[in-house]
Amino acid sequence: MRDLMEYKGYDGSVHYNDDDRLFYGKLEFIRGLISYEGHDVSSLRTAFEDAVDDYLELCVEPGKEALEKAIR
Repeated sequence: MRDLMEYKGYDGSVHYNDDDRLFYGKLEFIRGLISYEGHDVSSLRTAFEDAVDDYLELCVEPGKEALEKAIR
C-alpha cells in the first residue's frame, strides 16, 4: 500500500482523521509546508493538485525565492 499521490513530479501524503471525517496531507520532500484537505478522495485529489499548482506558481513569482525539492 502506498500512502502517497503523485502530480507533476511532486508527492503528497494521504491521511484520514476519523473524528473529523477528513482526509488530509502535505507535499512531501520539499523545504516548506504546503498542506491540503478534503472530505472525500476526489476532493482530496483536487486539493492536492491545486496545492502543487499554487506551489509552482509561487516559485516563479518575481522576487520570490523558490523552495527547492529536498533530495530524497
